[in-house]
Amino acid sequence: MADWVFSIVDRLGATGVGLLILLENIIPPIPSEVILPLAGFRARAGAFNVVAAWGAATVGSLVGALILYGLGAWFGYDRLHALSGRRWFILSSQKDLERGFALFDRHGGKVVLLARCVPLLRSVVSIPAGIVGMPVWRFALLTAIGSGVWNAVFVGLGWYLGENFEVVEQWLGPVSYVVLGLLVIGLIVLIVRRARSREAPDRARHRA
Repeated sequence: MADWVFSIVDRLGATGVGLLILLENIIPPIPSEVILPLAGFRARAGAFNVVAAWGAATVGSLVGALILYGLGAWFGYDRLHALSGRRWFILSSQKDLERGFALFDRHGGKVVLLARCVPLLRSVVSIPAGIVGMPVWRFALLTAIGSGVWNAVFVGLGWYLGENFEVVEQWLGPVSYVVLGLLVIGLIVLIVRRARSREAPDRARHRA
C-alpha cells in the first residue's frame, strides 16, 4: 500500500495527496490513515510544504464528499421512501427511513462533523446528507472543519514521527477493522430486522 502511495505523492507532490484523499472518500478501502502520515513524512523530508499537503488533503476530502452528497441529492428522499416500501428492499422500511430522517434532521450536523473521524463512515455519511437535503453550504462547512482537523492530526503525526510514521498504520489498522466490523454487524441487524418486520404481517394473515 505504502509503495504506490509514495510513488503518486513523489510524482505529483501536494496535488497527489489531494487526489488520493479525494479517491479515499469515494473508494473507502484507500485509507487516509496511511496517505496522510506519508504526506507528513515527505513534507518533513522537503518534498513539498506541509501546509500545502494539509490544504490539498482537505480540499480533496471536501470535493469527494460533495460528489457523494450530489449523488444522494440526485436520488432524493421521495425516491428512496418509495423504494423502501418494496418487499425486496431489505435495508430499511419506510418507518425506519422516516425515523432516520427525523434523527438526521435534528442531529445531522453533529453526525457529518464527527463522521469525518470514522473510517468508511466519513464516506457513507455524505449520501444521506444529500438525500435529506442538508443545505450544501452547511454540509461543506462541517465537512471542511472535520476533515481539516482530521488531516492536520495525521499529517502532523507523519511529520513528527518521521521515518517511524508506520507506527500510525500499525495502531490504526486493528481499530479500522473493528469499526468496519461494527458497521457490518449493524447492517446485518438492519437486514434481519427488516426481514422479521415483513414476516409478521404475513403470519398474522395466515392466522386470520
